[in-house]
Amino acid sequence: MISSNGSSGPSPVLESEWLSGAEIVCACLEREGVELVFGYPGGAILPTYDALARHARIHHVLTRHEQGASHMADGFARSRGQVGVAIATSGPGATNLVTGIATAMMDSSPLVCITGQVATSALGSDAFQEADVVGITLPITKHNVLVTDVTQLAGALHEAFAIARSGRPGPVVVDLPKDVQLARAPYDPSIPLPTIASVTGADSIGAEIGAARALLEEARRPVILAGNGVVISGAAAELRAFAEATGIPVALTLLGKGALPDQHRLCLGMMGMHGTAPANHAVQAADVILALGMRFDDRVTGTLATYAPRARKIHVDLDRSEIGKNVEVDVGIVSDLRGLLPRLGEGLRTRVDAGWLERIRQWQSEADALDIVHQPGDGRLWAARVLADLNELTAGDVTTVTDVGQHQMLEAQYYQHRRPRTLITSGGLGTMGFGLPAAIGAKLARPREEVWAIVGDGGFQMTLAELATAVQERVAIRIAILNNGFLGMVRQWQELFCEERYYATPLVSPDFCRLAEAYGVPARRVARRAEIAPAVAWSRSVADGPTLIEFVVEAHDMVYPMVPAGAALDDMIRRPGRGLPTVAAGGAR
Repeated sequence: MISSNGSSGPSPVLESEWLSGAEIVCACLEREGVELVFGYPGGAILPTYDALARHARIHHVLTRHEQGASHMADGFARSRGQVGVAIATSGPGATNLVTGIATAMMDSSPLVCITGQVATSALGSDAFQEADVVGITLPITKHNVLVTDVTQLAGALHEAFAIARSGRPGPVVVDLPKDVQLARAPYDPSIPLPTIASVTGADSIGAEIGAARALLEEARRPVILAGNGVVISGAAAELRAFAEATGIPVALTLLGKGALPDQHRLCLGMMGMHGTAPANHAVQAADVILALGMRFDDRVTGTLATYAPRARKIHVDLDRSEIGKNVEVDVGIVSDLRGLLPRLGEGLRTRVDAGWLERIRQWQSEADALDIVHQPGDGRLWAARVLADLNELTAGDVTTVTDVGQHQMLEAQYYQHRRPRTLITSGGLGTMGFGLPAAIGAKLARPREEVWAIVGDGGFQMTLAELATAVQERVAIRIAILNNGFLGMVRQWQELFCEERYYATPLVSPDFCRLAEAYGVPARRVARRAEIAPAVAWSRSVADGPTLIEFVVEAHDMVYPMVPAGAALDDMIRRPGRGLPTVAAGGAR
């Protein structure tokens, strides 16, 4: 429910305070505290761009493709925890934003995307560069609106920001016909900004909290599943305090990485299809699961028929629609986690079985025995070693922004994140091409943070033109390309399930170092492990603008563990050790 702060009515607006729609857009952005927008101009949005030129407090980042603009705004939003803004023209400009909007929607990232549109008189006539942006984006936005009356524009824009940031965040699209941008209307900057009421009152969940506390006190083999909601709500400190007070181990989703430091004694690492074996085994053997701000999506659960069969389940989420959507739960609590966890922990007396923790330590020991970084080197450059070395060289204290594929899963396994909002990646949609532009947005959001874009040779080529954006804006990101000459994750599936028919996955790529230098980006190539440390040190020494390192890694690498489609979460394909068979919970493979 949307309401206004304060009760006083609007003050009279003088004729001199009438603004064009384009000027109203800029005034609204300034009032919302926006200092940075990402976009690409065109005819239908030109009045707004002309107005932006007169608003020095708003810096516009010219991207090389509108998809880059939406990914940069997304990276900005995830890094800073504020609404990111992207701007595009009508037709293809707006439709090029769609992939980034869908990415943000799946991962609950707050965006406001402002798109130009043909004049209201031409709507529905198939005019030049007309597209039904509201219709196209309806399934992939939290809210969208076509503004046809300039007097409604300010309200629509402020409402867009309120909706994008409230509750479970998400993207909002505001579509602006060109004549609305040119029309004039009164603008009163003193009108209170809209707010959105909380989804639940503090007293309405007392019974559910009591039921959850009772289950946790009965548990002997409990596990906490921490997802993106912990990060979004700013509840990392509350999670850590709750876990330490109760002694309950914590498994993380991909987007939950950093909610609890990976080095913490209670952290099991990432769960799911390419999660750690200890995390997956613990979920399957648990007697009570406390799920916090996660969706029970298919990459986390494996086949639902065999998911956590012994566990009673407690699910806490701000989005009521997620409770029971994928997994039936015993207790569902609709609440913000930051306020809920201290309340849930009040007087809670857990009795975690010491044998349960010892069992987990045994799973961790077995996983270490199969880990490639704990096996003797064989002269080849493995992607896992690159990421493990990067973690050591940076002390796990930088923000990494990944693309999608094998390198993404290896980053989640081998880079030990200490803080929330330091892994930025496309989880729900799995968007190749996300890494480079999102890294630019993340660095601009937090200029003092060290930001690494971890990308593959496939995904990098989808949005590599944004190198020019990084150069033009002098964005000092460090780009690490893990080049294995394949679409690596698809090739892995072909090796395991398609009898090694590598169809349409081998890649012929450019010389990435020479390509980078053509853009004005200093670059180095690494082919041996001994070269990793000097290259990383060199990249970190460059303070003015981006750098690029191409790591030429083993072509036929695999990401283990792996839960095959249709398998139980603990029925994992595991990496063979020296003299060891490939093992899985369900037997040898």
